[in-house]
Amino acid sequence: MKGVAVIFVVVLAVVSLVATPGEAISCGDVQGSLAPCLAYLTGGGEPSSSCCGGVRSLTGSLQSQQDRQTACYCMKSAASSFSVRSDAASNLPGKCGVSIGMTVTPDIDCSKVS
Repeated sequence: MKGVAVIFVVVLAVVSLVATPGEAISCGDVQGSLAPCLAYLTGGGEPSSSCCGGVRSLTGSLQSQQDRQTACYCMKSAASSFSVRSDAASNLPGKCGVSIGMTVTPDIDCSKVS
């Protein structure tokens, strides 16, 4: 019985770490979601299914204006760090069948993203 209780507590701890409602998105979240897209974003072609899965996951987690602005700042920073092709970045949401409500370009003002 004691073993079952320990397993239950561990499962609850893992669930609370994975699904904390209302928690703001971080650059780590954005980078993790878009990491499978790096080859597409720097080289073009077609995004992989894992890339589009990450894009869909990220899009679903952008619930507030603050989340969208944070994601914008993170994507803008990553785009300059990894020499992301602007055409690939602007086409990525459409190629994955989602809309993020912004086009991240080197000159986007993320403070104006709503």
